[in-house]
Amino acid sequence: MGVANIIKELRDSIGMSRKEFSEHTGIPVRTLEDWEAARRTPPEYIPRLIAYQLKYEELIKNSANRIELEAVENEEGRND
Repeated sequence: MGVANIIKELRDSIGMSRKEFSEHTGIPVRTLEDWEAARRTPPEYIPRLIAYQLKYEELIKNSANRIELEAVENEEGRND
């Protein structure tokens, strides 16, 4: 799989447009367009960094959701 497809799949995996993804990652829209169209190739570490960032954000979100759920369950337990 080429770098262009990897970048596009990472963006698609979180359901963002190029503009949204650009704002989220700090990568200019034109650069994303060029990468996804394979007109330019990013350094090989860039897709890995983006993937790590997205995975980290997912882990933080899941952790926050779990903490919130535990708090609700604890509150419900006290009200029984």
